[in-house]
Formats: sequence, C-alpha cells, structure tokens
Amino acid sequence: MKDFSGKIAVLTGGGTGMGRELARQLVAEGCSVAFCDVSVQAMAETKEICQQEAVQGTRLMTFEADVSDEDKVNAFADAVRKEFDTDHIHLLFNNAGIGGGGSIIDGDREEWEKTFNVCWGGVYYCSRAFLPMLVAADEGHIVNTSSVNGFWASIGYLRPHTAYSAAKFAVKGFTEALVNDLRVNASHVKCSVVMPGHIGTKIVDNSRALLTGSEDVTLSDDDLRRARSMLKTMGVPNADDVTAEEVTAFLEERARSFEEDAPTTASEAAKIILDGVKAETWRILVGDDAHLLDKMVREAPEDAYEQAFYDRLISESGWNI
Repeated sequence: MKDFSGKIAVLTGGGTGMGRELARQLVAEGCSVAFCDVSVQAMAETKEICQQEAVQGTRLMTFEADVSDEDKVNAFADAVRKEFDTDHIHLLFNNAGIGGGGSIIDGDREEWEKTFNVCWGGVYYCSRAFLPMLVAADEGHIVNTSSVNGFWASIGYLRPHTAYSAAKFAVKGFTEALVNDLRVNASHVKCSVVMPGHIGTKIVDNSRALLTGSEDVTLSDDDLRRARSMLKTMGVPNADDVTAEEVTAFLEERARSFEEDAPTTASEAAKIILDGVKAETWRILVGDDAHLLDKMVREAPEDAYEQAFYDRLISESGWNI
C-alpha cells in the first residue's frame, strides 16, 4: 500500500499521542479515518486538528469506546460501516494502550487485568471485529502496536512490569503468527508489529486516569507503600520516609518528563510507522533506543535482566524513566 489517498483507516487510541499523530498524517494524505478513545474531549481535540489539516473530501468519525470491552468494539465496527456506508476498510491501527499492573505478586489484580485487557484484549477484539472489512477490501494492512517491552519485559532492574510486558509480548506473537495466517487465508492483507522505544506521549497520565477513574493523583496506603518500594529500587535516599505529597509530585514530574523529554516525538513515531506500512515492513522498530535495545537483547539474552544490562542501556540510550 504505497498511497493512503482515498483509503479508509480505523484507529484505536486516537485521542492523544501516537494515535493523534497517525490520524493527522493519514488525513493529510487524503485517508479517511475513524478513531475511538475513552476520552471524548481528547477525541474532539484530535478531530478539530485533523479537520484543519485534512485533504478536501477526507472524512472523519469518532467513537467513544474502551477497547477492552468487546461489545464496545463491535459497536464501533458497526458504526464505521454505517457512517461510511461501506463493507470494507483498508487500514487497522491497533494503537490503544495503557501502563500499569506492575506486579502480579504485590499489585492490585483489577489494575493488572485492566492493563492486560486493554493492551492485548483491545488488539484481539478489534482484529476480530474489523478483519471481515479488511478482507472485503482490495488491499489491507493491520498495524499492531507492541513495544520494546514485547521483547524485553522490563523498565529497569528490580522494577516489576508484568501486565504491560505480558500483553505486549502477546501482541508481538499474535502479529508474527498473522504473517502466515494472512498469506494462506487473505494474501491481500498484510500486517506489521510496531515496537516503539521511549516515545513522548501522555500514556503515564492517561493510564492513571483510566485505572483510577480520575485525573487527580490520589494515593491509597498500598499505592504509597508500592511507590516507596519503587523509589527505593531507584536509589532514592530515605525512600521509606517519603510523604504522599512528595510521591504525588514525583509522579506528576515523571508524567511531564516522559512526554516532553522523550528522545522520539509522537509525530516522528507516526511517520516511521506509516513509512513502514508503505514499505510492507512487518517488523517496525521506532526510535534509536528501540534499535539499540533490540541489538542488546539479541546479543546477550541471558543478561537482559541484570543491573549491568540496564546500566549500559541508560548510558548508551539516554533513558531516564
């Protein structure tokens, strides 16, 4: 698919970050886009931006949906058929994701399962819902967003990261399995797995809002205990004495830094992804840090979860998350 003009794309997580930038770049090339998100306000902002930048005749639609809810996903697919009066789409970007559920041992089960169900379940449900419309097109492409955490299940030494990593490994494995499944059963449909490194997005803020149901940072006693434990592994002095107010300030600064100090912007990431689709690349690494980490894991897989590995990653990539 060398040209997106005149095509129809479906995109999840279109309210902010890479989803917003993918929508902007697609409509600028004349591709009509239907996107969903859990935030009506964020979607409205994305739609307004896209309307200003879209090629004339390009169509946009939004739909409120939590992709971990299969009924919502199926309703989204029905709405796309009705809104665009079509039986087919050309592009499916399974982009929605959240972080959370660090430990399966010392964490909240509801948060763990919510993270897993958004990051993996959303990809599965949307693929099921929209595959018939992709197969009905003359050409199609599925783009599933995994992560570097889809081949390296960590964000740092002694820092649990189980729900997100498990989900992203599932996304990667599913997409790789689709390569042959599609070749046998729908050879005109291609697929790609996207593995970003540190991209400047609002995922930290968005994840907290979805998992807590509020944009305010409110810490329970368990939250405070786990936060102190995390700070201790990060070498923060007197971590056991850190107050709730200090933890809140730390979390807010971390969210700001994650978006604003990232080595790769969401706009740059979106361009890499779309260029990869045009090139029919099934494996799309996003960011120099992603390429470095991929190389490091392949060279020394047994060392991937040791302190020296993470120290090297920080030194060579500039990571500070």
